[in-house]
Amino acid sequence: MNPSKIKIAAIQMASSPNVNANLLEAEKLLAEAAGKGVRLALLPENFAFMGKSDNELGGIAEADGEGPLQHFLSQMARRYGIWLVGGTIPLLADDAKRVRSACLVFDDQGRRTGRYDKIHLFDVSLPESGEKYEESSAIEPGNQVVSLNTPFGRLGLAICYDLRFPELFRNLVDQGVEIFCLPAAFTALTGKAHWEILLRARAIENLSYVVAAAQGGFHISGRETYGNSMIIDPWGAVLARAPTGAGFVIAEIDPDFLATTRRTFPTLDHRYLECGASH
Repeated sequence: MNPSKIKIAAIQMASSPNVNANLLEAEKLLAEAAGKGVRLALLPENFAFMGKSDNELGGIAEADGEGPLQHFLSQMARRYGIWLVGGTIPLLADDAKRVRSACLVFDDQGRRTGRYDKIHLFDVSLPESGEKYEESSAIEPGNQVVSLNTPFGRLGLAICYDLRFPELFRNLVDQGVEIFCLPAAFTALTGKAHWEILLRARAIENLSYVVAAAQGGFHISGRETYGNSMIIDPWGAVLARAPTGAGFVIAEIDPDFLATTRRTFPTLDHRYLECGASH
C-alpha cells in the first residue's frame, strides 16, 4: 500500500562564514516549514558555513558521530518532528589535509539513518566570470552510492556537482529510489545555464521526484550562488521554486502519482543498455 501524500520542503539559504548565525537561520526556516505541516525537509550544501574557499571547511570539520553540527541536525529533527536531510557538513577524512562533504539524514526522533559523501568534485574553470574551483584540494571524494528507506518512499542522495552525472541517478533508481534529495550551491553562472535543465532531466528520465535545496544569493565572503531551490515531479513539472534569498518551498509528494506515471509510461522497463562503473 502506498503511503498518502506528504509535504516536503527545500530550504534555501545564503550562508555566511558565521556558523552560529547560519544555524539560527536554519532553525528559523525549519521551524516555519514544520509549522506548515512539512514532514521531510532538505537543507542546502554548506548550510552551516560558506567561506571564500572550501579550504576553510577544515576549521569546522567533525569526527563522524560527534560534534555540534551533527548534534544540531539531530536536535532539529527531533524538536520539530521531521525527517531531515542535513545539507552537507564537513567530516574528518582519511586524508588529514582534506574533509568529506557529508550529507546526513535523521529521522523524526533525531536518529541518524544515512550518510552520503559527495562523490563528484567541482574542479572547473569558468573563463566567462574568471572563477576557478578545485574542490579536490580540500575535499576527499566519497565512493558509496547511498539510498535509504523512509516512511515516504525510498530516498536517494546526491550533492551539487553530482547532478551532472546521470549514471549516479540511474544507479540510485535501480536501488528503488523514488525521491532524489540534492543539496547544492551552484554558482550564479552555471546555475543560470544548467540548473533547472539538469534537475528536470533527472526527474524525467528516472520518473522520480527531485527535491533540490540550494544556496541562493550574495554571500558575505563575496561568492554568488544561483538559488532557485525547487521540487519537481516525475513528469518534470516544477511544483515549487524559490528564486533567491533565504526561505523555503513546499510541495506534496504523491506516491500514487509516481506509481501511475511509472506504470503507464514505463521507460525504466524499456532500457536496453546498462551503465557501467563511473570510474
